[in-house]
Amino acid sequence: MSDCCIFAGQGAQVPGMGKDFAEGDAALMALFDKANAVLGFDLKKTCFEGPAEELTKSNICQPAIFVTSYAAYLAFQKRRPAPFAAAAGLSLGEWGALCAAGVLDFDATLTVLEARGRFMQEACEAEPSGMIAIVGASPSQLEELCARTGCTVANVNSAAQQVLSGSKDAVAAAATAAKELGIKRAIPLATAGAFHSRFMQPAREKLAPVLDGITFSVPKIPVLSNVTGKPHPSDPAAIRAAMLEQVTGTTNWAADVEAAKSLGCTRFVEFGPGKVLSGLVKKIDASLTAVNVSDIASLESALAALQG
Repeated sequence: MSDCCIFAGQGAQVPGMGKDFAEGDAALMALFDKANAVLGFDLKKTCFEGPAEELTKSNICQPAIFVTSYAAYLAFQKRRPAPFAAAAGLSLGEWGALCAAGVLDFDATLTVLEARGRFMQEACEAEPSGMIAIVGASPSQLEELCARTGCTVANVNSAAQQVLSGSKDAVAAAATAAKELGIKRAIPLATAGAFHSRFMQPAREKLAPVLDGITFSVPKIPVLSNVTGKPHPSDPAAIRAAMLEQVTGTTNWAADVEAAKSLGCTRFVEFGPGKVLSGLVKKIDASLTAVNVSDIASLESALAALQG
């Protein structure tokens, strides 16, 4: 019975996140202070107090979720130091997984995510676009929906749930076409734009020189790639290339979970605000154990569940 650590993605942010961990542990408060020093702005205050509108901006949201998730990870490790067998994360969360596996250090991960978030926000503002969740579509229905609207698959969250990206008009058309095709549900998402699609190409191009200046190391444990749905190779240059491709490529969370299972993982511990990933793990395979660690209360619950 092995455990996989998983890291939350964008959209999970909430004012107050990380505050009780930091107030209960001087080392974790120092982590938030270090983040402020690296970034040059008061990320800690925004995490702890909001406002929600500020926390939603990609250049704030991405480093904020990472720092909060990493604080939760360190708090868990302090209480239960047994090593994880693998690591994974959704979109920006994959960077948290890489940090946990020793591929990048904390400062470098933070630097990357601030730039990544800023470039993605700029891409969103340059061309109006959006995302829509599709629930209960068959493969043929999904293919027809994309053919009709020009949307592309951004996220494969489970066999029953995908997220499409497209222009504002394409997303609106997808909501209508989904009804016509008899698809169970189509839910437009409140995102800044069409992540993991061609609309993020400008962000990918700007991020490339930033990643060239970052040191990547060999992973200490397997880290699952959103792009391939398989463990990253041991070659740091290949990891860098895959993480650049991830900006515009489809994130296949369902494949990551299956890959973790093939590595022997039957228990998943989600670090960061919200319970999106742990919920998806259970939808992918109800026999798996999935717990969330987002604050001290959920840390205690997770430890009890894993002990049991």
